[in-house]
Amino acid sequence: MSTERPDPAVTSPADPLVSSSAPSRRTFIATSTAVGGAVVAGGLVAGPPPPGAEAVPSSRVSLAVNGVRHTVAIDNRTSLLDMLREHLGLTGSKKGCNAGACGACTVLVDGQRVNSCLTLAVRLEGTEVTTIEGLEKGDQLHPLQQAFIDQDAFQCGFCTSGQIVSGVGCIQEGHTGSAEEIREWMSGNLCRCGCYVKIVRAVEQTAGRK
Repeated sequence: MSTERPDPAVTSPADPLVSSSAPSRRTFIATSTAVGGAVVAGGLVAGPPPPGAEAVPSSRVSLAVNGVRHTVAIDNRTSLLDMLREHLGLTGSKKGCNAGACGACTVLVDGQRVNSCLTLAVRLEGTEVTTIEGLEKGDQLHPLQQAFIDQDAFQCGFCTSGQIVSGVGCIQEGHTGSAEEIREWMSGNLCRCGCYVKIVRAVEQTAGRK
């Protein structure tokens, strides 16, 4: 009598539960990759939108960015951050959380701090926007930019542009009466490296408190 046991991984072709036309797992994955991952339930592939589909609404917005007037044609859903980075090439404002929670995208709109990732560009017709690129004058750094260097108030640097712009707004708003007040009014700007003590010192230095 043979003692060999059948390989459980091998399925008999006569098995009525297995269709000979069903693709193998390897074939399915290869097919999915070939179409760019567009396979949906039922094995159907999502194709391009049908002819005559409604176009995405777009608008032209005119605003001044760092003292320069721009008129840009954009999708109405475009955030100020994406307009700055993708249409105007101003990449100093960073896309961190893209949900208004980290402050890396902070810019000034008519002198007020805003999270540019949450601000629709089409709503800013006629406004004045200031980004990190607009703070320095020629080769002269803004006093807060210099203070960040003096106080070594950064590490990885990803949040630094948003921290500096927010600090400028904080100073202009007059919220620099104490270190505690600065921390409160800068609390929307997160630093993953934990440089908060030195950031506060840089704001105090610029505000003339140190």
